Amino acid sequence: MLLQARRHRLGPGRPQPRSARGARGDGLPGPARPRPGPLRHLRGVRRAVRRDLAVGPGQLRTPGPAAARGPHPHRREPAAVTTAPHAPALTATARKRLVTGETSDPHALLGPHPAEGGVLFRVLRPLARAVRITDPSGGTLLELRHEGEGVFSGLLPLPEAPDHRVSADYGGHVHTYDDPYRFPPTPGELDLHLIREGRHEELWRVLGARVRTHDAGWGPVSGTSFAVWAPNARAVRVAGDFNVWDGRAHPMRSLGASGVWELFVPGVAEGCRYKYEILTPDGRWILKADPLAAHAEAAPGTASLVHASRHRWGDADWMARRAAAAPHREPMSVYELHLGSWRPGLGYRQLAQELPAYVKALGFTHVEFLPVAEHPFGGSWGYQVTSYYAPSSRLGSPDDFRHLVDALHRAGIGVIVDWVPAHFPRDDWALARFDGTPLYEHPDPRRGEHPDWGTLVFDYGRNEVRNFLVANALYWCEEFHVDGLRVDAVASMLYLDYSRPDGQWLPNAYGGREHLEAVEFLQEVNATVARRCPGAVTVAEESTAWDGVTRRTDEGGLGFHLKWNMGWMHDSLSYMAKDPVHRQYHHHAMTFPSVYAHAENHLLPVSHDEVVHGKGSLLTKMPGDRWRQLADLRAYLAFMWAFPGKQLLFMGQEFAQDTEWSHDRGPDWSLLRHGAHAGVRDLVRDLNRVCLGDPALWSLDTSPEGFRWLDADAAQDNVYSFARFGAGGEVLVCVFNFQPAPRHGHRIALPHAGDWTEVLNTDDTAYGGSGVVHRGPVRASDTPLHGFPASAGITLPPLGAVWLRPA
Repeated sequence: MLLQARRHRLGPGRPQPRSARGARGDGLPGPARPRPGPLRHLRGVRRAVRRDLAVGPGQLRTPGPAAARGPHPHRREPAAVTTAPHAPALTATARKRLVTGETSDPHALLGPHPAEGGVLFRVLRPLARAVRITDPSGGTLLELRHEGEGVFSGLLPLPEAPDHRVSADYGGHVHTYDDPYRFPPTPGELDLHLIREGRHEELWRVLGARVRTHDAGWGPVSGTSFAVWAPNARAVRVAGDFNVWDGRAHPMRSLGASGVWELFVPGVAEGCRYKYEILTPDGRWILKADPLAAHAEAAPGTASLVHASRHRWGDADWMARRAAAAPHREPMSVYELHLGSWRPGLGYRQLAQELPAYVKALGFTHVEFLPVAEHPFGGSWGYQVTSYYAPSSRLGSPDDFRHLVDALHRAGIGVIVDWVPAHFPRDDWALARFDGTPLYEHPDPRRGEHPDWGTLVFDYGRNEVRNFLVANALYWCEEFHVDGLRVDAVASMLYLDYSRPDGQWLPNAYGGREHLEAVEFLQEVNATVARRCPGAVTVAEESTAWDGVTRRTDEGGLGFHLKWNMGWMHDSLSYMAKDPVHRQYHHHAMTFPSVYAHAENHLLPVSHDEVVHGKGSLLTKMPGDRWRQLADLRAYLAFMWAFPGKQLLFMGQEFAQDTEWSHDRGPDWSLLRHGAHAGVRDLVRDLNRVCLGDPALWSLDTSPEGFRWLDADAAQDNVYSFARFGAGGEVLVCVFNFQPAPRHGHRIALPHAGDWTEVLNTDDTAYGGSGVVHRGPVRASDTPLHGFPASAGITLPPLGAVWLRPA
């Protein structure tokens, strides 16, 4: 936490917390610093009469001997007191507000407070038959009197509150607990200031449920501090396993203009379920999960869980290397997967035993997880997030997820998670109308509702909402050591008229369609991640021609490191779906993406979106019989790895899965028993191996100097050829034949004469091909072709790709 709250201890010579001073109209009045002598008591009584206290004549008394003696040592055990002067009772109005939960400062009424004649104790236990104050060993200090409606009070004739407990008798069952209302606020003044300004970058350390220990003066007290932002609530209570889901016993206090409500509950430990009971402005009590819960109950449950991490990281070497690296300027290939269905039935810890070895064997540099944050429906991708700070509990605990990330790092594999700041679902127990008003969502439905998905859109112009999201991005990078965020649906954030007809969207302040607040938010989150998490990457799923997605924020860009090249994906898959007879009429689909290939830093995605909702698998998008489909797929993958940009491939496509994604079944691993499918997997492995070892494929990835067409116009032949160049003078020539017949003696242009070696051929029998390969060198002569100084005749395999490197 950026600023710890001041520690207070009730007693002479110490300043009292605001709640103890009774500054609110519904609170218990009392002097800020007790002063000796009868005048102090008379003044206190006069104040009480003016406020909410019903004062009887028996309460006008001077301090007894116990009060006259000075403060006791911290651990002194005072004599048991079973009979005490009557405590000042609350008025009926004040008591009703307390009992019904409509007070915003319960600490002013409950707990120990300095009063005339000693220390006033007041406890709210609606179902208790008797309540007493005990010492730590269980000895009775004070029997409290029942004022009515579950409010108990009593006056202990001591100058300060001793170490004590509250013991409530429920007709034979006695519950003894530490009093939550004797502790100061957990958030400090600077914390609250930063929350109001939207600049608290470690928000998760202040809000939510955090296990902590209070130094109470008489010794450490462990428990959980609950803090939630609900600025429009009339009152907030916390309910959970610890109070049998009856929040009446645990009203929270409002921390002023910050909109934060807080309560420290001693004894509440990790694993305890809880929710917030919120009194809305229109007088309804609603039950809400914690927006900053670190752990969420597994579906169908919707409660939040208290969590305290015990994971010890073993990835220090990885994190040090990451901080000094720039993955978007290095070889990068991403294996995208849905954790719940990669191997159905495996949790985070079981995945940690299998996934790193599998991904490492294939040569991928990173994995990308579809949304890990908790969401209601396990059979979905996970884009309807209800708990942004909690990894899904379907697969284990937050520490189990940390264990998985740790295992991947130790295997040398980076971790990217899918992040969803564009929208959130309407579930009434989650973020929607959180305090009874549009809070996280924009209040105007023309900006606050998403017409395509039936979800709600964040109010990016509100400081606290923007803070919630920026801190969440940092949370995943810092608390879980993830190495990047793939930001979903960026286009829907950038345009106010996205999927909205005329008249159904609000223009910006200048009359335009650009969502200026969303632009500022994206710039802030990217700049903040870059500053605080060196080496972490942010990737935009952005499907339009918005300028500067990967340009630096200080140059006016959005600040992403990479952008999904949706145009390349759409055009190339459209071409591959055509029968080879018709491909010549769509030749431009494979060449046009080179026009804008270097306008941004691109990642080429063949993602989950292409293998669901009736689209089939990548294999079944290819025309023809199974042999042609497999050959086309191999050639297409080689084209993808050779084209400028990083690569992303969804699980199952690495071995030519023949059905679209199913949450229940996952990839059909049995296909690997068939040579052709195992061959595709081996091809992907070799594509990654060649890419990692050849700077021509990545060192000038974002520069026009790294790519040149050798022949972009062989439409009638369905042939493409280009060269890739590296920063150190490396060169790799890539040739593709997208027709089902081999081409013998096909002449290609080359950057220079001499011998060239075949580095990769997708028609190799090792990959399931027909074996049309070059066993020896390809000799290039000084015969110019297509503006290049040399050329050679080669054999092109059917529906195949050939990569050549200077011998």
